Amino acid sequence: MTATQPAASETASILIVDDMEENLVALEAVLGSLGHVVRAHSGEEALKAMLRQEFAVVLIDVLMPGMNGFETAANIKGLDQTKDVPIILLTGAAVDPNYAYRGYTVGAADFLIKPFDPWLLRTKVNVFLDLFRKSRQLMDQSEQLKRLLTADGGRPTVAPSTPPPTCASTEPSYGTDGKDTTDTAERPAHPDDADRLSEVVGQLAQAELLLRDANGPGGADLADRIVELEQAVGRLMAERET
Repeated sequence: MTATQPAASETASILIVDDMEENLVALEAVLGSLGHVVRAHSGEEALKAMLRQEFAVVLIDVLMPGMNGFETAANIKGLDQTKDVPIILLTGAAVDPNYAYRGYTVGAADFLIKPFDPWLLRTKVNVFLDLFRKSRQLMDQSEQLKRLLTADGGRPTVAPSTPPPTCASTEPSYGTDGKDTTDTAERPAHPDDADRLSEVVGQLAQAELLLRDANGPGGADLADRIVELEQAVGRLMAERET
């Protein structure tokens, strides 16, 4: 597949949450080239932002006044609209060793200790951005296929350039030697295409569910699976258009 720039609908946004402005500036400098970065100075501000728009990943500082990072993460995971957004928790070096366990308990996908390697942070964030874009592409493909099948009533369409038969008989005709001489173009279409498309729709739906639950290292395998499904869908669409 040739590389293309992401479409507008696939643009991924990153939410960074920290009560210290200098930390937000540093994070934006590291992550700004990966996607659209939105800042929030508190847990409350982060929740409001996530209810206004969709984010591919959110990075939250643990030690914030008021609603701390753990409470913010727990609130994000408690809302249907935001529960599937992966969370990376950030904290300083001099912290309780149980912080990492507590972070995973509230649903965080990763836990990083400052100062962190900018390359490592970019790599981790980029995994979630790729998963987000693939998920959007997958859902778009699934919706297109569902609309196609609904419009067709589950049957393959007839190309517009092909005129419908006017008086062709569906009964077979036989020659003097007893062989069937019926034109193969007059025979009814086999419903295999519709069955195959239905199967692909089911595969897309399964992969979509896996993507929604994937916050760990299995993202690369899922991305490869999606590429295979996209290629299969493309071949089936091309066959239906010929």
